Amino acid sequence: MASLIEKLTVYFQYPFVKYALIAGILIALCSSLLGVTLVLKRFSFIGDGLSHVAFGAMAVATVVGISNDMLLILPVTVLSAIIILAGGKNRKIKGDAAIAMISVGSLAIGYLIMNVFSTSGNVSGDVCSTLFGSTSILTLTKLDVWLCVILSVVVIGIFVLFYNKIFAVTFDEDFAKATGTNAGAYNLLIAIVIAVIIVLAMNLVGSLLISALVIFPALSAMRIFKNFKAVTICSAVISVVFTALGILISILAGTPVGSTIVGIDIAGFIIFSVIGAIKK
Repeated sequence: MASLIEKLTVYFQYPFVKYALIAGILIALCSSLLGVTLVLKRFSFIGDGLSHVAFGAMAVATVVGISNDMLLILPVTVLSAIIILAGGKNRKIKGDAAIAMISVGSLAIGYLIMNVFSTSGNVSGDVCSTLFGSTSILTLTKLDVWLCVILSVVVIGIFVLFYNKIFAVTFDEDFAKATGTNAGAYNLLIAIVIAVIIVLAMNLVGSLLISALVIFPALSAMRIFKNFKAVTICSAVISVVFTALGILISILAGTPVGSTIVGIDIAGFIIFSVIGAIKK
């Protein structure tokens, strides 16, 4: 135990470890707040769909040579969130079909572009790193961290400011409309915020594992609590603790960051499920 503490003390002298923890905790907190809403609205896979869109946008940014790919990824992902929301209201294309179309299409086109217009000698390695977030979180710059802090503060502020409206739209959209709430506008707001979270989370767990970061903490909290506020708070605590633990373990053990965090989330879900069963 003493050797582990000593090893961590040495690692904390490096800025990249501090940057990874700060960004990881903020992303985990933001993901957990909206994760509860997505699970309850049965729209969990919007995160998966938007993550594939972000991958496609990143591939285009890499080929074009944009130094800060966030300038392209963020607006494209937000636009896709709006399109998915509009598609969900289309009688001809249901919500899940719209997500599937945009998700698979973006992933395929992104991979095709990276192969045809390759700017790297290791395309497979770049794709694997982007999809599974193997090293991205450990190569963050101070600018990346500040951008993450600013966007996280905006996301948390929006959630706190519009908490009551989000709660109403989540549980009973028809009743919310009857009471004069513009449910469409708040659904759009939720979709845009999720898009921002997805872009932030790409560096942490990669495109393919983002849904786990959004869904597992919420599902774990729901095993024990039934109150919306209690579930949200518990989900936030679980997400932050498990993410910090996953980052530290990955640094010490040399394992991929994203997969380690998701593995801990899965173990946590099993533990909370057992506790919930015992509690009943």
